[in-house]
Amino acid sequence: MATKIFVNLPVRDLTRSVEFFTKLNFQFNTQFANDHGACMIVGNDIFVMLITADVFERFTQKAVCDARRHAEVLVSLSAESPAMIDDMVHRAVLAGGTSSYEPQDHEWMYVSGFQDLDGHSWEMIYMDPCRLACCL
Repeated sequence: MATKIFVNLPVRDLTRSVEFFTKLNFQFNTQFANDHGACMIVGNDIFVMLITADVFERFTQKAVCDARRHAEVLVSLSAESPAMIDDMVHRAVLAGGTSSYEPQDHEWMYVSGFQDLDGHSWEMIYMDPCRLACCL
C-alpha cells in the first residue's frame, strides 16, 4: 500500500482559500470537507488539508503563526515545464496571491513561486532530467 501524504495548512477564510486554489485548477475531495476544512487533491497520494485556523490550533495545541509575516513551511511541487510554472504563478497572482520572487533559470532547473491568500509559500520546480545528469 502506498503511503499518502496530507499537508495540513491553517487558513483564515476557508471559502476564499478553496476559491483561490480552484482558480489554480486544483480539485477537492468533497467527502473530506465541512465548514472547518477542505481536502485539496495534489496527486494520487498527495493532499493538502485546508483547515480553519481555530480548528488547526486545536490539533496542534500551539498558536498558529501568521504566514504572511513568518515562514512556517515551503510547499514545493514539481512541474512538467517552465511554461507550466509561469502559468501557475500568473494565475495565483490573478486570484489574489503574490509572486514570491522572479523566476530562476539554472539551465537544468527552473524555479518560481507564489504565496497564497494566507501567506503560505508554494514553490514550483521543473528539472530537466537530460541536463540534470550533466550538473551532478
